[in-house]
Amino acid sequence: MKAFFDIDTQLDFVTPGGALYGPGAERLIPLIAKLNHYAGDHKIPLISTTDAHPENAEEFRIWPPHCVIGTFGQQKPTATLLASRVVIPTTENDAASQYIVEKNDLDMFTNPHVPALLAALDVTECIVYGVFIDYCVKCALTGLQRAGLKVALVTDASASISKEAGDAVIRDFLAAGGHLIASSEVLQ
Repeated sequence: MKAFFDIDTQLDFVTPGGALYGPGAERLIPLIAKLNHYAGDHKIPLISTTDAHPENAEEFRIWPPHCVIGTFGQQKPTATLLASRVVIPTTENDAASQYIVEKNDLDMFTNPHVPALLAALDVTECIVYGVFIDYCVKCALTGLQRAGLKVALVTDASASISKEAGDAVIRDFLAAGGHLIASSEVLQ
């Protein structure tokens, strides 16, 4: 089954003034909202990742504090949320259209529930987009490929902090068998 992956589109990353704002990332919000709602309208599982850091997160030794649990910056833009959603970990809810996977690391696979979620949804094909290609998106791409899944990156719905680093991730992703796709192809 195909699933969409909305990686870390949180206010601290995609809005000016956010703790780790990526310049220009706010331009992605309407397109990501469109992709997310397309998934919901077509009954395609949507797995959205969010940083969910405690106030004393290890990551804050490297990065400024960001996406602290319960803060404004930890939230996803309202336009990217579906009405039927569940936060992982949680109790079972097969009726959800959107699964919000919390993590306290760059890699969504550090949430121990991710492999079981992918198996429960019978995911075989992954459509990935979000922020930032050179960090959390890279981890998602790599982890999904390592899991043996078919993975495509929606290039116009993703952003990098460093163009050079993002381009290097894309080269490695393609070399590992990944595919690039435009949102217009996904939304057909």
